[in-house]
Amino acid sequence: MSFGAGTPAIPSLRSAAGGGEDALRRAVSALDSRRPSEAERIALDLLRANPAHLRAPHVLGYALLMQGRGQEAIAALEPTARARHDPELDTILAIALRQAGRNDDALRRLKAATKRRPPYATSFHELGCLLASMEHYDESIAAFARGLEVAPMMPELSIQLGHVFLRIRDYPNAKAAFLRALEVSPAALEALHGIGKACQLMGEHEPAGGYFRRCILIRPSDTEAWLDLGQSLLALGRRNEGYECFRSAVRTDPNSCGKVLTSLAAAGHGRLWLRRSAAKEFLR
Repeated sequence: MSFGAGTPAIPSLRSAAGGGEDALRRAVSALDSRRPSEAERIALDLLRANPAHLRAPHVLGYALLMQGRGQEAIAALEPTARARHDPELDTILAIALRQAGRNDDALRRLKAATKRRPPYATSFHELGCLLASMEHYDESIAAFARGLEVAPMMPELSIQLGHVFLRIRDYPNAKAAFLRALEVSPAALEALHGIGKACQLMGEHEPAGGYFRRCILIRPSDTEAWLDLGQSLLALGRRNEGYECFRSAVRTDPNSCGKVLTSLAAAGHGRLWLRRSAAKEFLR
């Protein structure tokens, strides 16, 4: 499991159209449609016309981050962030700093962002993810808990909190966190898989299988769900059904054969083969 690694999670952009400007709305629409270069161009035009524009720096920062241009985002955002003390701007800058590998600077920026008023929920999400990636689990749990006080209907906070509890092997609390996310968003795949994993690790294989099946219904190509469902079925003694799940994982993603074989061999009720070719034949 990862905590915000790779492509940064871009916070909600609904507030970015607050100025009522057509150009800014077009920029936000471009971001929502995954056209960051277009959003960047519009934001730069707005800033050239009005360097003190309130919302254009936010859009520009998001657009640069979505293109993986973290260093440029830092250069564009730092002067404005120093002047404005805006929690959303602080958060965008922190994501850029993290993308550039400057975790300590990102941490300082996010801690400042979470103290701003009014509170900005995504600041707590990013702070919790960063602390978890740095293995500061107690602080991460506290950050997500504070975020949930601010935004109890934001499922991402509960989902990431659940992942932290899984990491520290606190499975009952992981289960509770994922359940909370499902109450808000019943079809959230990450929450469904997370609670299934928590149940599985607690030895509750029957309910775990139910959650993994729900994942597969929503996304039939979910290789991880097929593998975990297979593991739980084997643990329940339903070997033929379990083996068929592993075969389904391979059919879904032929490149996952090695991963499937490793998972099958590691299963407590799996089986071993003397020849890899025999294992592959079994999975066909």
